[in-house]
Amino acid sequence: MIAELDILGVFIPALLAWVLLALLLAALVRSGLRRAGLYRHVWHAPLFDAALFLILLGGIVVLAHGIGS
Repeated sequence: MIAELDILGVFIPALLAWVLLALLLAALVRSGLRRAGLYRHVWHAPLFDAALFLILLGGIVVLAHGIGS
């Protein structure tokens, strides 16, 4: 079964909501890492950002699946 969210009568795929949440969290984590000066230890920043996003998205999906079942 594909999960959907009903927002004011409009059905949106749950994955879209999870992606938006992961993007927001990734932006917050990136800004925190930049402020702490930890980005100077990162070899390839765009690759690190993509991996961070995918890790956060995976965690959100696992949490949402665990809560929903």
